[in-house]
Amino acid sequence: MAQNDTNKKGSNLGFEAEMFKAADKLRGNMEPSDYKHVALGLIFLKYISDTFEARHQSLLADNPQDVEDRDAYLADNVFWVPKDARWSHLQAHAKQPTIGTLIDDAMRAIEKDNATLQSVLPKDYARPALNKVMLGELIDLISGITLNQEGHASRDILGRVYEYFLGQFAGAEGKRGGEFYTPGSVVRTLVEMLEPYQGRIYDPCCGSGGMFVQSEKFVQEHGGRIGDIAIYGQESNHVTWRLAKMNLAVRGIDSDIRWNNEGSFHKDELRDLKADYILANPPFNISDWGGDRLREDVRWKFGVPPVGNANYAWLQHIVHHLAPNGTAGVVLANGSMSSSQSGEGDIRREMVEQDIVDCMVALPGQLFYSTQIPACLWFLARDKSNGRAGKAYLRDRRKEVLFIDARKLGVLVDRTRRELTDADVRRIAGTYHAWRGEPGVGAYADVPGFCKAATLDDIRKHGHVLTPGRYVGAEEVADDGTPFEEKMQILTAELNAQFAESARLEQAIRLNLQALGYKP
Repeated sequence: MAQNDTNKKGSNLGFEAEMFKAADKLRGNMEPSDYKHVALGLIFLKYISDTFEARHQSLLADNPQDVEDRDAYLADNVFWVPKDARWSHLQAHAKQPTIGTLIDDAMRAIEKDNATLQSVLPKDYARPALNKVMLGELIDLISGITLNQEGHASRDILGRVYEYFLGQFAGAEGKRGGEFYTPGSVVRTLVEMLEPYQGRIYDPCCGSGGMFVQSEKFVQEHGGRIGDIAIYGQESNHVTWRLAKMNLAVRGIDSDIRWNNEGSFHKDELRDLKADYILANPPFNISDWGGDRLREDVRWKFGVPPVGNANYAWLQHIVHHLAPNGTAGVVLANGSMSSSQSGEGDIRREMVEQDIVDCMVALPGQLFYSTQIPACLWFLARDKSNGRAGKAYLRDRRKEVLFIDARKLGVLVDRTRRELTDADVRRIAGTYHAWRGEPGVGAYADVPGFCKAATLDDIRKHGHVLTPGRYVGAEEVADDGTPFEEKMQILTAELNAQFAESARLEQAIRLNLQALGYKP
């Protein structure tokens, strides 16, 4: 995150980075995968306590008789926090050796009084291996997050901190971090392209819930209300599911997130759901997805996915859950665009021929914490003859697919990882919106080396391979105005000079070898 000139807490984007740096210093030798739950659990506790206290003060001013009435809080979508679980109580005892037990007791009390948080909160702060001095210092640090902030401002700052911490922990964990976190720039690209203004949003492998948070942000930034969208998701990893539940609660987002350890393929918790928007980043190229037990399934409309790779199982599961006018954005490994092994090419051909594929985006490398495998975005549409973007109708896009090659975009943020900039996201999304015929975004035009609107016949000529590089062509080189004959003379002179230098170096090497007693 970029730093800003101001250091006032909560007022700039650098605040989260400063907070994480301080929190990470307290971690000591503790593994990021363990410390993550310690820090995020406390940030969550601070959030629900602050929200409760804000409502408490409001009731005290307006209806003093209701200040200890739990229903008065629940009716306003505020978690009930018992006295001994409130942040002020924990902060007052932060330096005591029993602080771990006090936090665990607070977590249990909150779960007991709030049904939606059952089995969600971490409750192992009293374990002997956890340094209690560090715990007290972490409480002091987190206590300053929303200093002098109230209401929605407090909630927004805590939400930002929680989200930033998630990303930083994902980076620290490397490959394991990618299991619960999709990089923010990738999520923003999906959300900005799909424009989930209102309706049902679904993620069948939701990780820590980043897709949902960005969707809510999108709605709010475009003048909508949080209640305009309904959130549905499923996650097979119980620890990750807990992170998602807390992440959404910190943002004040209502959701229906299901967990079971069998996963969306084998125990589809939301079997009857038909979603208006689906955003997903499934694990790449999973070979042990149990496909041998699902040879006949209603979801395999385009062909039975191979037992050794779940990519086309994910795509078909997602299409199955789309509403009649629904659209989806899916992150997959690049191989999904061209593989013909085990019938994958046949499934892809059927998806293209049945006009399910709307747009393909090739992403730059090094975007993900968990893998160096190059990735792409699939955009799917149940009905390309129409569709909506807000209140506007889209043009008829049948028998046409947009290809975007974004591999040259993005900037390196550290030695190993790249991010798409806001300008990059706007360029990719704007190209898609113009091609879809959205009003107010300008006319679409092919850009050599970047985007191409290909017909179904074009795709057939390429054997139904969907790699954007095959369609967008080469980037146009700017004409510098030098006549061809003059340019060739310059280039030939440069080449002759290089040949002469090569001959000189060769002769020098031969002489050196002879001086050492070797005859080349």
